[in-house]
Amino acid sequence: MDPEQIPLRDLHLPEAIGWWPLAPGWWLLIALLAVGLLLLCRKSWKRWRHDRARRIALRQLGRLQQDYYAQPDAVTLGARLSELLRRTMLAYSPRKEVAGLTGREWLEWLDRGLDEKVFSEGPGRALQELPYRRADTATRDVDAEALIRAVRLRLSSPLPESS
Repeated sequence: MDPEQIPLRDLHLPEAIGWWPLAPGWWLLIALLAVGLLLLCRKSWKRWRHDRARRIALRQLGRLQQDYYAQPDAVTLGARLSELLRRTMLAYSPRKEVAGLTGREWLEWLDRGLDEKVFSEGPGRALQELPYRRADTATRDVDAEALIRAVRLRLSSPLPESS
């Protein structure tokens, strides 16, 4: 028989495997990534909402600092900083733990979680007596810049967990 006359056809390769529909393993990976992304977004949202009082307090601190530059009154500054700290700390800690603290105990409580003791041993000590002083004597011996830096440090640093 003549090989030219045999009815042979070319080899046919199978079609290339398409990427769609996806294999079950890819669907599982996509689902896990979606759940992980949702959990990450939820955690970020909760952190953002939790830090709301801190963000507001830092903006208020900026306004207090500008007011002090416009009209230097250390007694008013001390009273407003003290009030700002108290309000902000009440937003992050139980009322029974914070509301009754005064004097040295309050300053030591404010130092919790900070690397340095800026309130009980540093410029933050001025918060203890500054709001109760006469305006003419307070402006001379108070370092308002250091006091504002101490308050900014406390407001920008997260509090340690309550024990």
